[in-house]
Amino acid sequence: MSDQVRPGSPGKIRVLIADDHPMVRQGLRVFLGLQPDIEVVGEAADGGEAARLAVELRPDVLLLDLVMPGVDGLGALELLAGSGPDSGVEVRTLVVTSFGDHRSVAPAIRAGARGYLSKDVEPSALAAAIRAVAAGHVLLSPEAAAALAAGSGPQTGLDPTEPQLTVREREVLRLLAEGKSNREIARMLTVSEKTVKTHVSNVLMKLGVADRTQAALWAVRHD
Repeated sequence: MSDQVRPGSPGKIRVLIADDHPMVRQGLRVFLGLQPDIEVVGEAADGGEAARLAVELRPDVLLLDLVMPGVDGLGALELLAGSGPDSGVEVRTLVVTSFGDHRSVAPAIRAGARGYLSKDVEPSALAAAIRAVAAGHVLLSPEAAAALAAGSGPQTGLDPTEPQLTVREREVLRLLAEGKSNREIARMLTVSEKTVKTHVSNVLMKLGVADRTQAALWAVRHD
């Protein structure tokens, strides 16, 4: 069990690392410590400890390995989901794991993960992914997106029927799936942010999904 916990600094993205290999945790802590806007506030060696520290520390991003002894990464996601909305805990989880089995992609996303990367990701790309997930974007590596689109895991529960989206709504959905914020979409489409919010609301309603994450996943699965 890891007990390395320290308070975060104001204005920085607070990260909790969950991995059963001490050397991996140490390497991540050293690298992320070099980023001016990221701070590691805790480490966990298994899923149970990760869920407990996530509730206790409320980090902005949880870097989560899926393959751990005892409670694994999926178990940690389930524990966090079971905390309930009244707990006030909202941790955006970025899965960083080995791609030995692509069938883990869909269950992880369905359980609440906001991103999914392979452990062989470039360090600079990992830092960028942390920032993207912290900002509320959905981020999948090309391998994860391909696995999800190919249906190589359990279904996400999203409605597979073809919705009647307008041309502009499809543009908004495509940009949303690329992880763009409402402000970025508004700038790219030369419309107001309020108009984008309206389009996003319409897209969610027509797709029959609850949030931007599910809409982005729908877009990935249906190209």
